[in-house]
Amino acid sequence: MKKLLLIVTATLAMTSLIAQKDAVKPYLSVEELPDLIKCLPAPPAFDSPEFANDVVRYQWGKTQRLDSARAAIAKRDAVWSYDALLAEFNIPFGLTISRTGTPEIWKLLETSLVTTDQMRVAPKAYYHRLRPFEMYGEHLLSPETEDELRGEGSYPSGHTARGWLAALLLAEINPDRADTIFARGWMYGESRVIEGAHWQSDVDATRAAASIGYAALQTCPAFREQMMKAKAEFNALTKKP
Repeated sequence: MKKLLLIVTATLAMTSLIAQKDAVKPYLSVEELPDLIKCLPAPPAFDSPEFANDVVRYQWGKTQRLDSARAAIAKRDAVWSYDALLAEFNIPFGLTISRTGTPEIWKLLETSLVTTDQMRVAPKAYYHRLRPFEMYGEHLLSPETEDELRGEGSYPSGHTARGWLAALLLAEINPDRADTIFARGWMYGESRVIEGAHWQSDVDATRAAASIGYAALQTCPAFREQMMKAKAEFNALTKKP
């Protein structure tokens, strides 16, 4: 039964990815990317100190919802789209990122995210970790997303992977703003704890997963070529030599 569930979940997730990237060819295939099941530790056991910390952080996340400004950020971060994600980095990055205004930067980010999105499918299906809101029978901060998340698996966090990879890429393009870019990327992962969609250990492991994906991208000539174009576009738009 577990094997069947693994196959069905992986198939559905991969179908979603394929539909999402119809017009975008990944820099690397899933076979060319590191296997996160082999790279990352398993999620913490229920009787471990790490899971005790997960429970404490889940409670912390609920207290953060009382801060209306922070709750609003977490709700924005819950939107599953590249447009919504990258809009959150406009201010930290120091430049508005868009398909038409910064086409080379957009192409780099979109293709890189499509590439590394593939990495989460296998471990989510393999571990099939219950999400916090499912375990406690409580609502997410954004309850409208519950149906699509329920049963999908908590480990690793797709949102966190996207947020941290975007930060890594944007900091490479504009190293002068790396501190603010990474601060926003870190906050993006914290938003998943505040939402109640992920455990803290999901988020922590996923930042490492995104870094693994970033390292893999460096091995691809097409990625390096596009990174050079993105940097040139940024320098031209900001009039940097």
